[in-house]
Amino acid sequence: MKILFVLEHYYPYIGGAEKLFQLLAEALAGEGHKVKVLTTRFRNDLPAQEQHKGVDIIRINCRNRFLFSFLSLPHVLRHAKQADLIHTTTYNAAPPAWLAAKVCRKKVIITFHEVWGKLWFNLPFASRFLRTGFYLFEKLVLSLSFDHYIAVSDFTKQKLIGEKIPVQKISKIYNGLYYEDLAKHKYEPPKKFTYTYFGRLGISKGLDLLLPAAKMFSELYPESSLVLIIPKNPKKMFKQIEQLIADLELTDHVIIRQELSTTDLRTQITNSSCVVIPSYSEGFCFVAVETVAMQVPIISSGQGALKETVSGSYLEMEEMTAKSLFENLQKAKLEKWEYREVKKFEMKDALKAYLKLYQSYIATNKSIKQR
Repeated sequence: MKILFVLEHYYPYIGGAEKLFQLLAEALAGEGHKVKVLTTRFRNDLPAQEQHKGVDIIRINCRNRFLFSFLSLPHVLRHAKQADLIHTTTYNAAPPAWLAAKVCRKKVIITFHEVWGKLWFNLPFASRFLRTGFYLFEKLVLSLSFDHYIAVSDFTKQKLIGEKIPVQKISKIYNGLYYEDLAKHKYEPPKKFTYTYFGRLGISKGLDLLLPAAKMFSELYPESSLVLIIPKNPKKMFKQIEQLIADLELTDHVIIRQELSTTDLRTQITNSSCVVIPSYSEGFCFVAVETVAMQVPIISSGQGALKETVSGSYLEMEEMTAKSLFENLQKAKLEKWEYREVKKFEMKDALKAYLKLYQSYIATNKSIKQR
């Protein structure tokens, strides 16, 4: 099979969606399929074209995700002609992938990680203008008729059904993970209570709740510390986080770490007392699944798909407030954990489901062309 992925971000960009497609693309290439990724060149030092673990990556000289919707179209049209199937995702890669599929008469599949709807208007770290723009863009993508929709959780599937997407066009395929390397890292909590947040900077991630909660917790337990493992981009939001830390006088309590190797990241996680995931919504959450795999307890907001992916030792916020998160940090300090049977999301299961779906649509497309 020849699969063309059209994605606004890809390796080495940090994020759950990017992790999904990197694992999937590399697994498909490992099975002998020809895999090509069209994406943004979000850093100047990245090559415009390279092959990484069998995947051909073509980076369009564009950092702005909105411009990618337009600037990528000629490239998508050219490469779509050679593909058996196009696979894209929300948000900005979806319109050019959809249009190229229509022009080139190819089947196009879209992965929806989340559908936020009116949640856009309640999120921090963004102007009302931007939130309105994202809301309208989401509505635009939902209005396009794709051949098939992949939901990465039951939560996302129900959201798509709520948006009037025909249920027969939706498949739930959980994101997959390789557990072998994660199993090598074992939970070794430190003597000093240390709670960790790791992942990308996003307006839905609940950092506006975490830092005020950290302020209250630091006053009660001044010897404790919060480790934030976050990227420097988006720069504007990173500066907002730095400013909030300064405003709350948390400079001595919060440790910011960046650009860790995979080994160093996992060592930091397993050497934490717990991991905190205070998100307003999650479509799947690799952070949760990886943390569970390393047997590290989690404080979760319980929003979105977190009820599906958080297991093992955990605590769940009763409401989306800094006070609720603070109360859970107190319970975590006293090791008053709840427990849920551990769930696993194997990459082999995800790959099998994707291959079955791809093959059915490629066969359908060939049948139509032969008529």
